Amino acid sequence: MPVRISASRVASSKTAIADHALLSDRHSAALVDGHGRVVWMCLPRFDSDSVFGALLDDDAGHWSINPAEPWTSSRRYLEGTMVLETTFTTTRGAVTLTDALDLGERTGPHDLGHHAPHTLLRSVTCVRGTVTVISTCKPRPEYGLVVPVFLADRHGANASGGAGGLSVSTPAAGSHHNGIMQVTVTLNEGQSCQFAAQLSRFGDRLSPTLRQQDIIAQLRRTMEGWLEWSAVHGTYTGPWKELVHHSGRVLHALTYQPTGAVIAAPTTSLPEEVGGQRNWDYRYSWVRDASFTMQALWIAACPDEAQDFFTFMETAAAYSRTDTPMQIMFGIGGEHDLSERTLPHLSGWRDSSPVRVGNDAWGQPQLDVYGELLDAAFLLREQITPLRPATRNFLVALANAASEQWRKPDNGIWEIRGQPRHFLYSKLMCWVALDRALRMSDELLAEDRKPVWAQNAKDIRDAILRDGWNAEVGAFTQSFGSAQLDAAALMIPLVGFLPSTDSRVLSTLEVISRDLTDASGLVLRYRTNAEIEGVPGDEGTFLLCSFWLVQAFAETDQLDRARDLFVTATSYANDVGLLAEEVDSRTGEQIGNFPQAFSHIGLVNAAWAIDQAEKRRTGTHPSATRGTTGGAS
Repeated sequence: MPVRISASRVASSKTAIADHALLSDRHSAALVDGHGRVVWMCLPRFDSDSVFGALLDDDAGHWSINPAEPWTSSRRYLEGTMVLETTFTTTRGAVTLTDALDLGERTGPHDLGHHAPHTLLRSVTCVRGTVTVISTCKPRPEYGLVVPVFLADRHGANASGGAGGLSVSTPAAGSHHNGIMQVTVTLNEGQSCQFAAQLSRFGDRLSPTLRQQDIIAQLRRTMEGWLEWSAVHGTYTGPWKELVHHSGRVLHALTYQPTGAVIAAPTTSLPEEVGGQRNWDYRYSWVRDASFTMQALWIAACPDEAQDFFTFMETAAAYSRTDTPMQIMFGIGGEHDLSERTLPHLSGWRDSSPVRVGNDAWGQPQLDVYGELLDAAFLLREQITPLRPATRNFLVALANAASEQWRKPDNGIWEIRGQPRHFLYSKLMCWVALDRALRMSDELLAEDRKPVWAQNAKDIRDAILRDGWNAEVGAFTQSFGSAQLDAAALMIPLVGFLPSTDSRVLSTLEVISRDLTDASGLVLRYRTNAEIEGVPGDEGTFLLCSFWLVQAFAETDQLDRARDLFVTATSYANDVGLLAEEVDSRTGEQIGNFPQAFSHIGLVNAAWAIDQAEKRRTGTHPSATRGTTGGAS
């Protein structure tokens, strides 16, 4: 049942993270809360400055549309789409608010959003009685620094200021004061009215405000575009297929259409601890996250976008000198310099500061990325072969880098800001890189590299089994010689390094499920340690890691435990099926950037793992194994 939200004066920057829904045109994103407020929108790209930023500070702008009298609300995504419908109910009637980012002219399901015009569409329909609706549009470009000036236009008004303008289309004339535009409309049953906002860049002509019928047509084509995509991408038929298909749409919504880059999340600085400093900008394309996304889309949708992804990676990375680490993340347009800065004028969500733009992790060595990329290439090899010469050279360079660099310390999958260490997961993924490259050696035309790759793969295996296993702890641990647990060790059987029947695998699984979980069974990444991490504070349980444990249970044929934990983890999804990065063990609230690709990747892969395990039990599992980080081998 949808959650019902009552009208209140709760500040936008205090509203629960889970109270938000995602809109996307595959260029940019917006978040809408249950009050009908757009509290986060960056145009024209996911990583652009915000136009509405009240998510991080009430003075950073919002656009609310809701009834003038007290109301309750419920909401949903229209089936098969990322179009949001919020229903407001008052004592006098009810209205629906339909929100979407315009996908533009349709060119087929594999080019969804190609012609997106950077326009937010908002439609209000009275479904019962009579309701008076108030629209309050308060744009504050450049993360709240600019107060624009509104000038009336034929079908609304234009807001100019800073580096661009916003054309706001309305059904009636409104009042303008101090950079705020307000419009009041009374609707009777069956009547509707339309609103829109479109970005214009400074120096370009302001986009014309739109007629009511134009907004209706653009909203219709956007709904049809999502439905067309879903119709050809809903191939998964296993358990929890609705959740899996929805997660596939979310992951597609987090993909930057012009380049194929995949962002980790559409927000910045939503904290891992309320009031804490672990606030990072996730609006960039991590090699790791993007690779995992391609693997999840193989299950939840279809892999037809794989070539775009590898073209983006090989072009953005331009990686060939294998004696130095490859950069681990890029801007969605392929940018390399993602230098971090803080925005001191923003108070942050629930006063969690600093608010950061950029992410200094771009300069870290993280050796696991070679394995994640080659693992994705191995899984998607049917979609990307015959290999383009540039792709083949890139994949060979990745294998050579893993072969040359695996003995070095790095900052690891969790991007510690302390001293580099010999992280087990990084070594494991270097082994994956070489294992997958050896399996693909014919396609890579790399017969001459096989002896070197095979020897280094053996050396990595020997090192992990010797230095990564801690007999006293009874588990593979976070780094060589360490006694600290790390959920990333759950990947050992999932990538095919050791069989699920190995006593060390089973022991590691039991120790992690006993000592690295909260009361609900959700999994921590590790126990926080400021000395190791270089950042003070604590964090919640990590949803991706919880789904890894589900996969590990499924792989070891503990299906009841797998199902129970899957149900627990997915129960934290909000009323429109979205997951943040973490869950606060004390309050049960979702925390961290939102929605988080990692969490939806984990959901997809965990459901798939359970499906595969059930088929193995019934003897219907195909003989071929997937052999990837996304599922059981």
